[in-house]
Amino acid sequence: MLKQYETVFIATPVLSEAQMKEAVAKYVDFINNNGGEVVYEEDWGLRQLAYPIQHKTTGFYYLIEFKAEPEFVATLETQYHRDERIIRFLTVALDKDAAAYAEKRRANKQAKAEQK
Repeated sequence: MLKQYETVFIATPVLSEAQMKEAVAKYVDFINNNGGEVVYEEDWGLRQLAYPIQHKTTGFYYLIEFKAEPEFVATLETQYHRDERIIRFLTVALDKDAAAYAEKRRANKQAKAEQK
């Protein structure tokens, strides 16, 4: 049975826009090609880190919400570890309440975008 997950990764700030898009595409394709299903993506952009990581004080944050088999998460995180562009990541399983909240948050964001 597929479970719903949310993964956020921080990419090194030295990447160009094109390199960042390529990194994101790699992980979206990786999820889709391994039996997962990407539900939602959100680019949080370049942000200040709470503390320096590898002598860097900023990073590109990116969120991917997806459905996959529980065993897949370990495979995804192995890919993150091997990628020198990724300086931090976190993947969490969403229970039904968190999934409902994420759905509501997306709907609110879309409604605000349509008002503009």
